[in-house]
Amino acid sequence: MFQIMTAAEAARFIEDHAVIGLNSFAAMANPEKLHDAITQRFRETGHPRGLTLISSAGFGLLDPDRGAEPYIREGAVSKIIASHYGTLPVVRKLVLEDRFEAYNLPLGPMSHALRAQAGGHDGYFTRTGLGIFVDPRVEGPGLNSISKDESLVRLVTIEGEEYLRYHLPAPTIALIKATSVDANGNVSFENEYCSVDALSLAQLTRRANGKVIVQVDRLRSDFRRPRDVILPAALVDIIVVCPQERNDELFGTLSGDIHVPLTHMQYWYARLEEENAKIGYERDDLPSSIIGSRAADELRPGDIVNIGIGIPEKAAKYAAVKGILQSLTLSVESGGMGGLPAGGRQFGAMIGAGSISDMSMQFDFYDGGGLDRCFMGALEIDRHGNVNAHRSADHYAGVGGFCNITAATENVVFCFTFSAKGLEVSQKDGLIRIEKEGKIPKIVEHVRSISFSGRKAVENRQNVLYITERCVFALRPEGLALIEVYPGIDKQKDILEKLPFAVADETAAQQDLSD
Repeated sequence: MFQIMTAAEAARFIEDHAVIGLNSFAAMANPEKLHDAITQRFRETGHPRGLTLISSAGFGLLDPDRGAEPYIREGAVSKIIASHYGTLPVVRKLVLEDRFEAYNLPLGPMSHALRAQAGGHDGYFTRTGLGIFVDPRVEGPGLNSISKDESLVRLVTIEGEEYLRYHLPAPTIALIKATSVDANGNVSFENEYCSVDALSLAQLTRRANGKVIVQVDRLRSDFRRPRDVILPAALVDIIVVCPQERNDELFGTLSGDIHVPLTHMQYWYARLEEENAKIGYERDDLPSSIIGSRAADELRPGDIVNIGIGIPEKAAKYAAVKGILQSLTLSVESGGMGGLPAGGRQFGAMIGAGSISDMSMQFDFYDGGGLDRCFMGALEIDRHGNVNAHRSADHYAGVGGFCNITAATENVVFCFTFSAKGLEVSQKDGLIRIEKEGKIPKIVEHVRSISFSGRKAVENRQNVLYITERCVFALRPEGLALIEVYPGIDKQKDILEKLPFAVADETAAQQDLSD
């Protein structure tokens, strides 16, 4: 039977060395009041300490003084296992200082491992991750010198075929944010942007004899339709009633509580851009807009699409601007299908979603090749078409759902600037000019870490494009090939002379044919 209590009372059930499963998606769906209670208790008593945090989709709020970051910074945590660290500004620095163990696993296998282990299976077996950074033969999932847990990802052979086995520590505590609970203890998510892995996480936690703690906005006197219940009362131990602050004008469009016609989605996207600009997260710069507009040209009527965070978000924006959104089905890893993916801090939500499913089900669809096209970002690309999307020399964001999506989708489009830090571009009368080159080249001889394997993409006969603000490359069996140069760009000076290796120039052959 569930109990209703305050966040402070619930935090007392978290013991030293607890394994906490966090049901969140980056900055979305965080049980923020529960995090605050853990921080307060740690400051007052020094407990709980030695915590392990598991989050398949990340849990940062882009603010070092909110969410889990305060108690992580102050020493309560000894290990973090997550797919995404991009919204955790303090944690990323502490990881590189070896303050605690930290691991980066792909989002899909983490979500599926939660579900598989909840069902009594010994982890999740998949080909996702073979040949890229998480493969133990390449690097493994550890992010610093003290992260050496080999049990998380293991190479196995089944009937002569190679697989990776992903296995997560069983949570002793689950922290979940939901909307409401009825008198019987059934929990629903009607005003949430996503349910993420709530059901699988609760099932696994209960299987490990742990406690499921759910923060809700309200108690309901009526009863939800059975189909509307995400967490049945039998899986819930503790309910904490405390509404979180939100932008009431925007939240309904993102939770699916308000119907948004396709003709109005661009308006709400612009409103979200304004909100993100207030916190310095969203940059509507010219290079990103050029890339997004060109990327949107790759969309075809009837496509089912996934669009990643950052510059790729512009492809969704320009799909709406160009009036082709109504012929597409866009999706996001958190479970949304239909509508327009929100960007910036709200990444993981959808404006006017047609449906919202559990995250593991979304990855079932992705892994099965359900997407026609995907748009992803990139930190580095090398001559072989390999992509590093998760780690630079002094920074990392984590790989998120990138590995599953790019490995299983027939048409893959990477969206990135040719260089970074200082790039200045102008556009006039349809002509693009590079006014100042960035200090950091993004096309390199060898990528620092492999998030996407060009070799495997060739083996799988995927169609891969690399779209920048000045040109487009395609993946060929021999490596990168230049296939398009934008009007106003000097091909020799702005592209070929700046590459650290020679590429096939298919634009020259096209020019010969046109002549």
